[in-house]
Amino acid sequence: MMNSSMGERTVLVRAPAKVNLILRVLDRRPDGYHNLWSLMHTVGLEDDLHVRLMTEPAGASLVQLACDDPTLPTDGRNLVRRAAEMVLEQAAAQGRPIQAVDIHLTKRIPMGGGLGGGSSDAAATIVALNHLLGLGWSVSEMAKLGESLGSDVPFFLFAPCARVRGRGEDVAPLTLAGTRWVVLVNPGFPIETRWAYQRLAESRRGVRPLSAALVKLVGRDRLSWSEVVPLMENDFEGALAPAHPALSALKTELLLAGAEGALLSGSGATVFGIFHDEATAVRARDLVGRSEGRRAFAAPAGIGPLTCG
Repeated sequence: MMNSSMGERTVLVRAPAKVNLILRVLDRRPDGYHNLWSLMHTVGLEDDLHVRLMTEPAGASLVQLACDDPTLPTDGRNLVRRAAEMVLEQAAAQGRPIQAVDIHLTKRIPMGGGLGGGSSDAAATIVALNHLLGLGWSVSEMAKLGESLGSDVPFFLFAPCARVRGRGEDVAPLTLAGTRWVVLVNPGFPIETRWAYQRLAESRRGVRPLSAALVKLVGRDRLSWSEVVPLMENDFEGALAPAHPALSALKTELLLAGAEGALLSGSGATVFGIFHDEATAVRARDLVGRSEGRRAFAAPAGIGPLTCG
């Protein structure tokens, strides 16, 4: 969500995490990426971005980026910086006056956790600057810009729920009827995406076709939680289990704590459970998250979209 004042040149953007309720990794594309088939949903664990336009840059760069987490790079490796630079470049190409940007990022979404925090932050940056600079870009135009930043970026511009295919550029928003709470448990270690794909390639002999149940979901714009939860699956789970048995243990603990379903999100390392109500989710968070090294969160499903209020 976004809060802004027309009398100020600053916006606060809250960038939500996501979970993959379904994640199938399909054939390898000519560009080296894999075709995906995923059902993605936002969760109310959010990073905060304060984005401010300045008449003059405070340093050598037009983009000043600070983060409360000192372990997160703020140079060209950071998707927020890259997103801001791309928007400013596009704005200049449209004849807009050159303006500097100051961004402060408050991190809550665990890094390397399969929750899309960096991609969500990048999408939020695009939305904020589109608003501040008065660019008038549509959601589709912003998503097209986001494609080059990361496979998950377009989804966050169509949040809260969408079926995602291709590399991540084919996003079909849909409604997931009903309310649920999500418990996210990070085991205390990250999983590098490239390594996860290597493990997946080593562990399987071929690509399973989509199940008939998933094929039936194509083209539908409204689903229910009772339909989706029994279909939850992630191709990375079996591939990563031998190296990280803690992930399977987390799933079991969440199910014993009352989750309707539990799954690895993305390529890990966060495992999540779906719960009917807040009270049960909070109890499960406290129970499963008490082990040393873990970080656990309980939050509502379905935060978004990233639009100006």
